[in-house]
Amino acid sequence: MQAIQAYIEKQGGPEVIEWREVALGTPGPGQVLVRQTAVGLNYIDTYHRDGTYPVELPGGLGMEAAGEVLSVGEGVHALEPGDRVATFGPERSAYASARFVKASSLFKLPADIEDETAAAALLKGCTVEALVERCAKVEAGWPVLVHAAAGGVGLILVQWLKAVGATVIGTVSTEAKEHAAREAGADHVIRYKEEDVAAHVREITDGQGVPVTFDGIGMATWEVSLKATARRGLIVSYGNAGGPVSGVNLGILAQHGSQFVTRPTLFDYYLDPGERAAGAARVFEMIGSGAVEVTIGQRYPLREAARAHEDLEAGRTTGSTLLVP
Repeated sequence: MQAIQAYIEKQGGPEVIEWREVALGTPGPGQVLVRQTAVGLNYIDTYHRDGTYPVELPGGLGMEAAGEVLSVGEGVHALEPGDRVATFGPERSAYASARFVKASSLFKLPADIEDETAAAALLKGCTVEALVERCAKVEAGWPVLVHAAAGGVGLILVQWLKAVGATVIGTVSTEAKEHAAREAGADHVIRYKEEDVAAHVREITDGQGVPVTFDGIGMATWEVSLKATARRGLIVSYGNAGGPVSGVNLGILAQHGSQFVTRPTLFDYYLDPGERAAGAARVFEMIGSGAVEVTIGQRYPLREAARAHEDLEAGRTTGSTLLVP
């Protein structure tokens, strides 16, 4: 079978993404050959590409995709040709029309979850599940701050938090993104380019601040997160869209009220097969019940991944983005 696959030989801007055509034969032991129907774009892909996260080179890009099993290798018993499956890694190389994937990295899709929905939401949804339910353990009635509330993770975060009974305060950059965040259920939306976010959050919370801040931006919002989070509150810094938070003086946490901060990564919460299965099942449950509606804001042909990266980094995307083989 012929397939196209993206790879990088060096880290840098979107222009380092190259393409190759490969012939795929028979999957090896423990492997599955998957024809991919939809590929998810995530900010972590840009970190692998630009050097924020070191990776082995040359190597592939992308972690999230959905498709159909074409054949299975020796020792694979839980999957068979024709099964619809999805993955969020940890292997990279999802930017492909077809590829070999470890069977242990694949989830069989429920009948009511479409391929595009899975590719747009599995990694982001599992990230949200881990952040809300395992990391921050948000409770009903809590006011919670979500930076980038109209992004791919942000829109799912807003809906998930509303489903568990939280009051959601979201930050966005534009009127269109404000509308998207409100449609997702945000109770308050702050345009960070026009307003003092921390002051507004304090006003909303009667001067207390929020017990939890979800910050996927990083350095650009670090000071805001400190000022908006309550005494003994938790800052969940889970992304670097505005640069990595570095040189942190732990005394700053004391100065802002004995705050806590964590820098979680998904795979520390999805470490063993049981955790992975339970987390994915919870995501499928939330989507299937309608508690979380996945917004696919834009689609790009697979070969235009570089343009998709440019738009994502420039803040020109809303919701989830798909690359279509």
